[in-house]
Amino acid sequence: MKDFITYEIKKEAAVLVGLITPEQNEEKVNEYLDELAFLAETAGLVPEKRFVQRLGMPNTVTFVGKGKLEEIEEYVKDEENEIGVVIFDDELS
Repeated sequence: MKDFITYEIKKEAAVLVGLITPEQNEEKVNEYLDELAFLAETAGLVPEKRFVQRLGMPNTVTFVGKGKLEEIEEYVKDEENEIGVVIFDDELS
């Protein structure tokens, strides 16, 4: 009789980051993040949390403001969360 080896592939956890701007209201941001979550799942990721911030325009260096960046960093570095990917919702230029 042959022995079978079974293993479980653990999917990588991700957080999603979006911005509410004058051009993009909260409802639209949530729609975009829903779509981004679907794409992440299709890529084999598990969206664990969303971070949303209201800004006049994206920060050119960090996308979000300093406080929100620190909040995201704290969440990602928390070993209990096991986050491997941070996905920012923005157009490529």
